[in-house]
Amino acid sequence: MRVLITGAKGQLGRALEAALGDADLTLIDLPEYDILDRPGFNRTVADYKPDVVIHCAAFTNVDGCTRDPDLAYRVNALGTRNVALACQGVNCPIVCISTNEVFDGRKSEPYSEFDTPNPINVYACSKLAGEQFVRDLLDKFYIVRTAWLYGQGGSNFVTKIIQLADTHGKLRVVNDEIGSPTYASDLAQAIVQLIGTGVYGVYHFVNGGIASRYDFACKILELTGRANMPVEPISSAEFQRASAPPLYTPLRNYVGAELGITLRLWQEALADYLSKM
Repeated sequence: MRVLITGAKGQLGRALEAALGDADLTLIDLPEYDILDRPGFNRTVADYKPDVVIHCAAFTNVDGCTRDPDLAYRVNALGTRNVALACQGVNCPIVCISTNEVFDGRKSEPYSEFDTPNPINVYACSKLAGEQFVRDLLDKFYIVRTAWLYGQGGSNFVTKIIQLADTHGKLRVVNDEIGSPTYASDLAQAIVQLIGTGVYGVYHFVNGGIASRYDFACKILELTGRANMPVEPISSAEFQRASAPPLYTPLRNYVGAELGITLRLWQEALADYLSKM
């Protein structure tokens, strides 16, 4: 199988490279390749003729998207359009990685693939626009929404909590932002399984269970021998930031589970990740 991965230097891109094993891979990322260069990217895809493109490249700095919405839409919407057009040109499917933040957070139970998106920040709006380009331009697509991703090879919530704990000796973490912590390695394995089914559509792939940011931080400290570290729970209103995240966006893997694709509990995945750091 010939697989092209955009954003290959990121946490999910690295996990996919490992998960795909013996596949014939083309790894695309800045600065050598830019999805905003539509003619150049088209040539790359046309020359390689992949069996599938896994599109991980994105502007994922949520606060940065609020500060620079034009860049957010260029990368997450128009960049995704360019990738979809390149797939259209060689008649190959796309796996488009999207986010839990396309939902507004006003539900009281996890969001399934059948819930209607209603984004409330620039990052989420730009990612949903990318989803729409994929739907409009292609018949063969997998849209995979995930949440709170962490993995090897990058900065993430886990590494930041450990760094802040060691630097300050105490933490203040929001307890009213609820979601689905997800290990990139587990997500990559699920995507590989999904590609093997050939069943196109929208999927929610996250580790099982739900957690607040506070719960997540406390578990990180516990598993790294820092259980005695003082952690003060605070509300999101007390944590000033440029963007307003949706407060309740755990995802429910309903459609993927019907195919037999499930991910383990987030606590088990976190322990596995920390053992390999």
